[in-house]
Amino acid sequence: MRWHPAGYGGSRRDPDQVKRDGWHDEGVLAVSVDDHRLTWPERELVRQLAEKLYGPRAGDREAANG
Repeated sequence: MRWHPAGYGGSRRDPDQVKRDGWHDEGVLAVSVDDHRLTWPERELVRQLAEKLYGPRAGDREAANG
């Protein structure tokens, strides 16, 4: 068995576990607007909140001249 410095090697947590820990420990919510577990109204709420806080996504902006 090889020796690894602290923080290297070993097993990695899956992304959902990292998100869960972030919510429980820090109160930070990381959610994709395309998450299949959300209903349409929930996805729309996430999209509207994100646009209010951070502005529209680059691919979602409408063309200036139609």
